[in-house]
Amino acid sequence: MAYPHPRDLEAIRRMIGRRKLGDHLFVLLGILATMVGVVTLLALFVDLLIDGVPRISWEFLTSFPSRRAEQAGILSAWVGTALVMLVTLFAAVPLGVAAGIYLEEYAPKNWITTLIEINVTNLAGVPSIVYGLLALGLFVYALGFGQSILSAGLTLALLILPVVIVATREAIRSVPQAIREAAYAVGATKWQVVSDHVLPYSSAGILTGVIIGLARAIGETAPVITIGALTFIAFLPPAPISSAPPFVNFEWLFSPFTLLPIQMFNWVTRPESAFQVNAAAAGVVLIVMTLLMNALAIYLRYRIRQKIKW
Repeated sequence: MAYPHPRDLEAIRRMIGRRKLGDHLFVLLGILATMVGVVTLLALFVDLLIDGVPRISWEFLTSFPSRRAEQAGILSAWVGTALVMLVTLFAAVPLGVAAGIYLEEYAPKNWITTLIEINVTNLAGVPSIVYGLLALGLFVYALGFGQSILSAGLTLALLILPVVIVATREAIRSVPQAIREAAYAVGATKWQVVSDHVLPYSSAGILTGVIIGLARAIGETAPVITIGALTFIAFLPPAPISSAPPFVNFEWLFSPFTLLPIQMFNWVTRPESAFQVNAAAAGVVLIVMTLLMNALAIYLRYRIRQKIKW
């Protein structure tokens, strides 16, 4: 048995050392790049908290906008944001998940499907203002929804729909093929395999896509301004729940609206420093709403994972 020459062993050691050094340098570069983003975001967030938290009060949350900064509030803005996001959630998630399931599990692999997949992926990178212009012609004028909560919710649903579809497909694709084959082996139908096995195992990844999509939608301003969101509104839409039968009211869907990002934009354009503080406080409320929404989705994802383990 021939042994390597010592010079060959030394050359191998040097080569391994260079590669390990390259790995360490890449890890260090990645950590530095991550810290730059994290520290910058943390600094901006702390600055926002310092300016905005002292302004937050019950009166600020329950008052309408005003020309006087000390009397202005965000009641109509956060209510409008919540209702628009509700429409976005119920419009985008079922449609996006269903489209992802069809493309991944049912659609035949041909050039039409490939063309659809390419277009869905490309739509995820289209600027949001384009969706606003599309919604202006389709929802506001063609379908007659007007400058309403329904139009805004459907616009943002179109905006995040490609994200939900792509995330759904990736989550379904991550389910091992052996699970499908085992279900087919015991006589399960296609739908039983999808509903009882594929969806439960991929639901955590789907929820992640929904979180990313909704987090993007809640901060969008350009598309909702395009369809006619108001910058000053001193009334609330009708309540979705009524005391009289059938106890559900849909008039709020066609009400005028404003959103927290639009209210913030209105205040930061004012020259008075007090309005700048109001904008910072509204930004804190918007971040808290986003975190609460994400926390709920993360909790649901955790519960689903625990249920699968058991």
